[in-house]
Amino acid sequence: MNKLKKVTKELAKLGLGGDVQASEFRKSVRLTGHVGSWDEKVAAGFAAANRGYKGVLNDITVEGVGEEKIYRYDPGDRDLEGRYFDVLIIGGGIIGCATARELARYDISIAILEKEEDLAMQTSSRNDGMIHPGFAAHPGSKKAHYNILGNRMYTKWAEELGFELKRPGSLVLFPSRLEKYLVPLMKMRARKNGVDGHYRYISRKKVFEMEPNVTEDQQGAFFLPSAGIISPYKATIAMAENALQNGADVFLNCFVESFEMDGGRIASVRIGRGTVKCGAVINCAGNFADIIAELADDRFFSLHGRKGTECILDRNTGLTQHSILSMPRLIQRKSKTKGGGVVPCIEGNILLGPTAEEQPWREDFSTDRGHFQELLQKLDLNTKLSGSSVITYFSGIRPASWEEDFIIEPSERVANLVHGAAIQSPGVASAPAIAVDLAKMTVDILSKDKTVEEKTGFNPRRTVSYHQIETVEERREMVGKNPLYGNIICRCETISEQEIRDVLRGPIPVNSLDGVKRRIRAGAGRCHGGFCTPKIMEIISDELGIPMVEITRKGDSSPVLSGEAK
Repeated sequence: MNKLKKVTKELAKLGLGGDVQASEFRKSVRLTGHVGSWDEKVAAGFAAANRGYKGVLNDITVEGVGEEKIYRYDPGDRDLEGRYFDVLIIGGGIIGCATARELARYDISIAILEKEEDLAMQTSSRNDGMIHPGFAAHPGSKKAHYNILGNRMYTKWAEELGFELKRPGSLVLFPSRLEKYLVPLMKMRARKNGVDGHYRYISRKKVFEMEPNVTEDQQGAFFLPSAGIISPYKATIAMAENALQNGADVFLNCFVESFEMDGGRIASVRIGRGTVKCGAVINCAGNFADIIAELADDRFFSLHGRKGTECILDRNTGLTQHSILSMPRLIQRKSKTKGGGVVPCIEGNILLGPTAEEQPWREDFSTDRGHFQELLQKLDLNTKLSGSSVITYFSGIRPASWEEDFIIEPSERVANLVHGAAIQSPGVASAPAIAVDLAKMTVDILSKDKTVEEKTGFNPRRTVSYHQIETVEERREMVGKNPLYGNIICRCETISEQEIRDVLRGPIPVNSLDGVKRRIRAGAGRCHGGFCTPKIMEIISDELGIPMVEITRKGDSSPVLSGEAK
């Protein structure tokens, strides 16, 4: 039976044979038609996946689901008109910024084009920051390959770039004694994937010794010591700052509108701020990567958004737990997610989640009561946690391909385009390794037309003028140099006026409340900025010389003040 007949047969099994049509498009399979629910479209997409095609183009329309209006902001200038860069990276998330840092090792011009007002505003800041050990990924997949390599690389990257990395390890808790008999299979999977560290079975008694507050329901666990945690947005910004330090550029509020093609190559990229010429383009556009591919007439895949909601608990909860805890259903062949867990954060908070929901929108970050209640059930894994410790919850969209694997490859149709697409979990863990390959592919493309040499003065160590003061001793020393380090503005996170001013003088422009928060957590505490927001706004206004009414929460669509009262 040929590939197309297999897809058609699977659609018929779902009862969609009369509503959905499958056809071959280049090397991919394309689905068209109309269905009554989003769940039916999702089922059809998975039915067509992994049937021997390069990708799945799911163009089925759904009753009541229209086209999403994508947020964009045009600052109104044409500052980039006519400029040339050897490499344009579309997307300022962790993959794009890590790739810029790797490319900055070479004597070439590089620019990151980000559509938002700051970096790491979508998937790269809306996740749990876990550096997965590489156990969960399917053996032989790109996810498994890049996860293992990326996990190893983080030790060096964190040390060079100055962001915090901890390796508390992950305890996969067993809900019954029967799971113990799965340990040989779990070890085999870990071996196949190349998981680092002494992964092993831990008895019920030993689990209690490691985590005294763990649920009484646990019946032992599988321990993966290489699992780590970072702040994903701090890491992303650190990568970008090091790339800038080595000659790269970052341009914000740059919505890509179209490509100008010339002989099967992208000659230039048209954005609201001008038309930019280029030697090569890297597609790191996250939830919009399939749209970028289509602009270049290289659409061989489509993405579907998987929304994940997560809860953040108060900082004092971090004292009750050391390891990452989860209690998944180990026999879940049809599951597309790892099930979430209870994750300690770098800053001392504990995070619950994520949930997983297939949904049609790329930028719908709304939350609802149902997902919140689902997250609260995970509190049971740590007996010291309660709902009263929740300080906020949020959601993010993970860009998944229907094949559920990363797309890391040079385009087969466009000579100077490279795809870093469909980067869902474990994307954060995989980022350094993905960046190395994307950079190499891009250098290979550029080398066909020019000599590309490594930069003799590349500095892998990030040097920035700001950081968050962590200890009383350091605070005392800094106050001796400048008394504004003692003027505490954010009481929840103990952030001073001068720390905020240092951020505003940093290498990447910051003019929003969330931009400050992403760098030093001012406003990230239990009160959500209820006390410090006005003072932070005053500092932004004074430091940048802009009126208070122009200061936003997270960009042009989120003004804090509607106007002046006097």
